[in-house]
Amino acid sequence: MRRRWQRVVPAFLAVAVFALPLAALMPAKARADEPLGEQLYKKNDCVTCHAIDHQIVGPSYQDVAKKYAGQKGAVDMLVKAVKDGHVGTWGMVPMPPHPTMSDADIKTIVEWILSLK
Repeated sequence: MRRRWQRVVPAFLAVAVFALPLAALMPAKARADEPLGEQLYKKNDCVTCHAIDHQIVGPSYQDVAKKYAGQKGAVDMLVKAVKDGHVGTWGMVPMPPHPTMSDADIKTIVEWILSLK
């Protein structure tokens, strides 16, 4: 029986090798009339794996908003998940950690995501 990390590491490597380089090719155009959370989403590597209305590698942000709608503590839980990385909520493809993003930026993005419900 394989340990969990033996299943997760190859999936993480696949994301790192194939999906992350695509971020350099994707335009990260931010408009002044967009909410700050959306601007930060486009400015960071979020666009590599997430879209607002459809699944890429990770879930769509509309699906995330629906899943956590009305849940107390959702913002703090999601900020921690983005900052530290996680796996298992949306399948076995891990979300890598984002230790260099500020908690304030992550919170702004998460609050914007949760507003998409």
